Amino acid sequence: MTDSFGKNFIDYEGYPHTAEIHNRCVNMIGRLFNCPTDAKGENAMGTSTVGSSEAIMLGTLAMKKRWQNRRKAENKDFSHPNIIMNSAVQVCWEKAARYFDVEEKYVYCSESRYVIDPKQAVDLVDENTIGICAIIGTTYTGEYEDVKAINDLLIQNGIDCPIHVDAASGGFVAPFTWPDLEWDFRLEKVVSINVSGHKYGLVYPGVGWVIWRSPQYLPQELLFNVNYPGADQASFTLNFSKGASQVIGQYYQLIRLGKHGYRSIMINLTRIADYMAGELRKMGMILISQTKGRGLPLVAFRLPPNPDRLYDEFSLAHKLREYGWVVPAYTMAPHSNKMQLMRAVIREDFSMNLCDSLLQDIKLALLVLEGMDQAMITNYKA
Repeated sequence: MTDSFGKNFIDYEGYPHTAEIHNRCVNMIGRLFNCPTDAKGENAMGTSTVGSSEAIMLGTLAMKKRWQNRRKAENKDFSHPNIIMNSAVQVCWEKAARYFDVEEKYVYCSESRYVIDPKQAVDLVDENTIGICAIIGTTYTGEYEDVKAINDLLIQNGIDCPIHVDAASGGFVAPFTWPDLEWDFRLEKVVSINVSGHKYGLVYPGVGWVIWRSPQYLPQELLFNVNYPGADQASFTLNFSKGASQVIGQYYQLIRLGKHGYRSIMINLTRIADYMAGELRKMGMILISQTKGRGLPLVAFRLPPNPDRLYDEFSLAHKLREYGWVVPAYTMAPHSNKMQLMRAVIREDFSMNLCDSLLQDIKLALLVLEGMDQAMITNYKA
């Protein structure tokens, strides 16, 4: 990667092997997501991006343009597009909707459900809906949304509505820890998927990928052909110039690790997350995230209800930061944002020994906070 820091990815004429490496990455990721190909083994349709935010922008644009083209062909109004998504989406979805003048229609979380409700999502679909966003690995709790249920309801009701899967975090996890889960191009209504290479793709920031089911789902008017870099080439990303090092880094990881290597890493991270969840449960914590590979390798938890306790999750996060740990505390998505929780994301470099150290510091922080509470109460009563 260091040898390619000075290389501009878009300069195909100067660095022709970069384009070949890029296309190989697209094909490997497409196959990982079960992208359909013809008998000739046609290449997958997709591109690298500077992250999942750009990938989501491209996916949203493609859905909007296809919807507009269909409405124009039917001589119908195409001025009020909308998109359906969970209120717990990452902020880039809100940006995409507002940047491209698409109305946001939310399926709100509840106190007991933190993922999209498939029936509510399908019920919101109307003639102006460009698509439904489903998430594999939510930001708040790491849960996988039920893409298959949404897909099946659309088919049962005869609704022609595409699904874009935001697999920014889970795209490199779910295929290895829960291979039987149907969330990708095995489902008829899934037309595009984005994934981050710099999350569980194990590459330095920032690189993302977006894959389309087939070329028909990427409208031709979003493709731009240029030749001023020295060779004819197609461009359909939002930006033009970008470094080649991240794409090369992704290729290195895919080739070096392979499916066996990624599976080994993701299963190990899942085991550590499950161990940590079990230990936190012993401390009385309430677990919000899934275990046994049914979600991302992260642990989302909150303190047990106690009206007499003066500290909260934010206090605990602040205390842990004093010990050198960054375990964020935050509120849940709209309509359930009274709930406070914390999240520990298990990364590749987070070993079982580090996990035990964090658990010990959580116990210590709780003891210190309990002592502070008692002192404050004593002083108040005096």
